[in-house]
Amino acid sequence: MTTATNRPTGTTSPSEPKRKVRARGERGPLASVGLHVTLLIASAIAVLPPLWLLITSFKPQSEAFSTALVKDFTLGNYDHVINDTEFVSWVGNSLLVVGLTTVIGVFISATTGYAVSRFRFPGMRPLMWLLLITQMFPVAVLIVPLYNLLASLGLLNQPIGLVVTYLTIAVPFCAWMMKGYFDTIPVEIDEAGRVDGLNPFGTFWRLIVPLAKPGLAVTGFYSFITGWAEVAYASAFMTGEENLTLAGGLQTFVNQYTSDWGSLTAAAVIVAVPAAIIFGFVQRHLVGGLTAGATKS
Repeated sequence: MTTATNRPTGTTSPSEPKRKVRARGERGPLASVGLHVTLLIASAIAVLPPLWLLITSFKPQSEAFSTALVKDFTLGNYDHVINDTEFVSWVGNSLLVVGLTTVIGVFISATTGYAVSRFRFPGMRPLMWLLLITQMFPVAVLIVPLYNLLASLGLLNQPIGLVVTYLTIAVPFCAWMMKGYFDTIPVEIDEAGRVDGLNPFGTFWRLIVPLAKPGLAVTGFYSFITGWAEVAYASAFMTGEENLTLAGGLQTFVNQYTSDWGSLTAAAVIVAVPAAIIFGFVQRHLVGGLTAGATKS
């Protein structure tokens, strides 16, 4: 006669396989495969448009819409854009507008953000609300009033007029972001500067600005991209091919009268290079500047 042996509840016999307990947050094999497949698909979708742009820029006009890779490699599109159009003038106009927008935008945003972060003055809260509300209006709604304003000031078809309109886009966002970034810098640094005899601007320039390089990098990059890639204002306020910026000049290649896709893609590739270079220089500051400016306001 056999007797059953009693085992403590929750224990397994040596012959039974042990079930692996998955750690918290650990993905199973199927979930891991699904995640990687999804990331690969998303990466392919993101890379395909610029890759198609680059490939098409080296194709003859007759092969612009062919799905095959480059059969007859040519640099004719780039030669036509640089030598037979006003592209060089567009580059000069864009550099002037973007340079002024970036310098003025960074200065106004940094000083405004610092003033609101460190000082209390009448109208401070309405000022910040005004900057916030300004960002809520779409560009299409603002084109007509800005056009009338620039016309009354004689700034239509002038680079400075375009700079003013771009500042209305860049400054509100950047001022809010810089205010949040300055809030993360200890006030004791300002007090130490005052003890050493620095005035408020001296404290800001000598002590705070060197500590705010990540935030300033984000502000400068956002102002640069605003002026470099904006199309609506550049098309509405600038006329004549010699006065256009790069964003407005690209539209001359494909419109209701002509469709020169080869020249358009070549010009787009050239336009993208400076933005990629600037991003390469400031990318190590972008994450720190954006997160610091977003965590405290």
